[in-house]
Amino acid sequence: MKIDLFAIVVDDYDEAIEFFVGVLGFDLVEDSPSLTNDGRPKRWVVVRPPGAETGILLARADGERQAMAVGNQVAGRVGFFLRVDDFDAAYRRMVAADVEFVTSPRSEPYGQVAVFVDIAGNRWDLLGPA
Repeated sequence: MKIDLFAIVVDDYDEAIEFFVGVLGFDLVEDSPSLTNDGRPKRWVVVRPPGAETGILLARADGERQAMAVGNQVAGRVGFFLRVDDFDAAYRRMVAADVEFVTSPRSEPYGQVAVFVDIAGNRWDLLGPA
């Protein structure tokens, strides 16, 4: 058993792809036309870090309730965790790409960490080795 995908609700597919692929360096695994349950057009967009098995389904908000979840999918907590081998290089690259960090880097028993915000407003931990 494994987790194959999880969804992040976003405002716009292309802006989300640009952030995850262009800024974070994820791979665009799939971008296919699809339909909602009631037959309206949508896209099936999957990204994932290079070499990872679990992907992120970038799901465009459909309706007011989903729009309210954009950026608040885990009630303001850090809900996503991106582990990198070279924390300093990843941090510098992300700062240069204007990624918003809401904390400065710090060392914890589990490794280096800094909290950043994705294109939708969700909080992520950037994690590196201790």
